[in-house]
Order: sequence, then C-alpha cells, then structure tokens
Amino acid sequence: MPVMPTWEGFMVPILKALSDGETRTRSELSALTAGVVGLTAEQRSVVLGSGQAMYVNRIGWALSQLTRVGALSRPSRGKYLINDGGRQVLQKFPEGITEKQLDALGADPNTLILQYVPSTGAKHATATPSTPLTSLAPTEQIDQGIKRIHEEVSKDLLDRLLGKDPAFFEQAVIDLLVAMGYGGAGGVAMVTQLVNDRGIDGVVDQDVLGLNKVYVQAKRYAAGNSVGRPELQGFVGALSGKADRGVFLTTSYFSKGAMEYADHDTSSRLILVDGKRLTELMIRFGVGVQVKDTVHVVEVDEDFFE
Repeated sequence: MPVMPTWEGFMVPILKALSDGETRTRSELSALTAGVVGLTAEQRSVVLGSGQAMYVNRIGWALSQLTRVGALSRPSRGKYLINDGGRQVLQKFPEGITEKQLDALGADPNTLILQYVPSTGAKHATATPSTPLTSLAPTEQIDQGIKRIHEEVSKDLLDRLLGKDPAFFEQAVIDLLVAMGYGGAGGVAMVTQLVNDRGIDGVVDQDVLGLNKVYVQAKRYAAGNSVGRPELQGFVGALSGKADRGVFLTTSYFSKGAMEYADHDTSSRLILVDGKRLTELMIRFGVGVQVKDTVHVVEVDEDFFE
C-alpha cells in the first residue's frame, strides 16, 4: 500500500492531474490527484479532528502553494488551471518537488516560478529559508502553522470581497468597525449608509444620540490599482463641515503620495486601512470568517500534585 504523501508530495501529482490543460474545481482535483497517487479507500477515509479528509487537506495546502508561486492559475474562484510555470516545474521535477526546491526554483530569474515571500508579497525577492519544523518547539510549530493558515484565508477574503458588488463591501467594512467596538453604548450600533453623499460610504454612530460619528470611505480596488492622493483629498472634502476625522479602507493599497498626504494633512485625521490590514482585522474580529477548529495546549498542573 502506498504511503500517503505529505502536502509537499501532492504538488507534482496535482500538476500531473492538470497536465491535460483542463480547468478543474478543487473537489475534482482532489479526486483526480488521489487517483494519480494511488490512494486506497482506507487512506481516503482518514479524517482530521475538524472532520475534513486528511488527503483533501494536504491537497488544499499544495494547491495554495502552487498558486502562490505562479505554477497554477485561477481563471475563476475555486477553479485551477496549469500554466507554463507549472509545466516547467513538472518537466524539471517529474518525480516530486519539495517546498525548499520550489523556493530555490523561484529564486532563479530565468524561471517562470515566483519566489514566495509571505511578509512582502515581492516577486523573485531574496528570502531567508524557512526554519525546518524539526528545529522548532511544538508551540512554535503551531504558531507557524496558524500564520500560514491566516495568510491563505486573507487571500481568499480579498478574492471574495472583490467578487461582490461595492454595496456588499461597504457593509462589510461597517460590520468590521462595529465588531471592533465602534458602535455606541451597550454595544448597540446605529449604522447609516449614505448614498451619493460626496464620497462618504458609511457612518457609524458611537453613541445613542449620534453626537460622535465615524465617517467611512470604502474602495473595492483590484490588487494592482492603488488608492492615490486625489481619492483622499475627495474624502477630506466630503468630511468638511461634518467631522475632522475619517477611516479610509481599501482592498488594495495606498500610493506613497496618498500616505504622505494622510500623514501631513492638518485639516483632518485620516486612518488608512489597506487590503493586508483589512483582512488581518477581519480575521482578528471574526468578520467573514468562522472558527474551524480549536487547539488546546496543555501542561501539567503543578498545584494538583502539591
């Protein structure tokens, strides 16, 4: 009976399953890849504590990594397609590839593979090799795993927000502000959506009478489109006569000129929240996400044995 591969061991079988050039969903790929590997029914029946099949979970991690480094394309949400980068990996490593080998391949500027740098998102940048799990304490391994899960969820959150209409995004950021505690006495929030009000997308009343307000601008931009200084100036103009502060949130990022304007403008105080910070806050305050599993770390209770 073949041994079930680690998540790394599923990367090349995934590429083989997609080598015919067809676009497939994650569930279709899981079944095809399991067939390529030759998993038995018994192996497919092994489940994690969350209830998810172990092989499906590992294939999911492999899919995420292959997508991050540009070996797979996603023509639409939840669907995958091999590209020239993936064919390059398959040709060079037909028997299997590790994360370390994939990272080394991405560091070569002559390949189509991108080097994965979690903290910056830079392409073909220099990165310190990840610390082998065996050299980490168990709690550090848990922490590292949670960080990787959050990185993947963050990307998925942005994809989901971009797939919705602007009104959904505006409500989502209002929900986030309310979850963060901007909502009035007793946790009761009065949220007002303003339509065509010179660029103000929402208002959160922080007290019952509405004397203290948070004004919100929400821009649902694709990753390559930055929010520039003109957008911030328009928001400040909309605040004129209403308030001297506001929160500007976007799914993308702010240009250098926009950040300099926010730092130096004395007429108002602007809080800028880019896509990375937005998804971090959504995860932290439980907006658009739900707890899938809980890990309990225990230690000996010394008092019990006294």
